[in-house]
Formats: sequence, C-alpha cells, structure tokens
Amino acid sequence: MAHGKTSYVCLPCRASYKQPYPGYHDHDRVCPRCAGALIHVGSAFAAPKRRDTAAWRTLSVLLHAGVRFHKSCCGGPGYRPRTLSEVRERMAYARATGEPFARALVRYNVP
Repeated sequence: MAHGKTSYVCLPCRASYKQPYPGYHDHDRVCPRCAGALIHVGSAFAAPKRRDTAAWRTLSVLLHAGVRFHKSCCGGPGYRPRTLSEVRERMAYARATGEPFARALVRYNVP
C-alpha cells in the first residue's frame, strides 16, 4: 500500500509542496526554488494563492506560533484565522489573559 503525503511550505517563496510523510531517518526538506528549509504544516493544509500576501502573512504568524494543520479524528484541523484582523484580535486576547499565543490563535470565538 502506498504511503500518504503531507504538505510542506516555503514562506519566502510562498510555495507549498506535497511530499511523503517524514520517517525516522528522514532528512530536512529543502525548497526546490530557493534551497531554504521547508516547514511541515500537515496533511489538512490548503495553500493560499501566491499573490495573496495578506494570507501568507497570516500563515506565517500561525506557523511561527507553532500552529499546524493536522487532521483530527473528526475531520480537519479545526478553526484557523484567515485574516490579519482575526490574528490581531486573538493576539490581543492572549496578551490580556496570559493565554499562550498558539492556543488563542486556534480559538473559534474570542470572548
């Protein structure tokens, strides 16, 4: 049986690549365009269009906070903010309450 694939992202190139799941002896993945390191984002990832700079900036904030797009037992990865205003709203909530940024970013509703 063939193994599934998962997504990797190069933020400077704004490119996404499907590659086999990482194994025990797997090497670091390298971007074919710029030879920079690829970030493993998960199998439930849908890349924004390359020219959508706001969406890539939002994605960059999510990835640097440690948020990934892995499938759960019930379907997709759950809620992820899509705009910078949603990210700002959740970051302000995290600063005010002391909640970790990664947890605040994946909240569906901010009280």
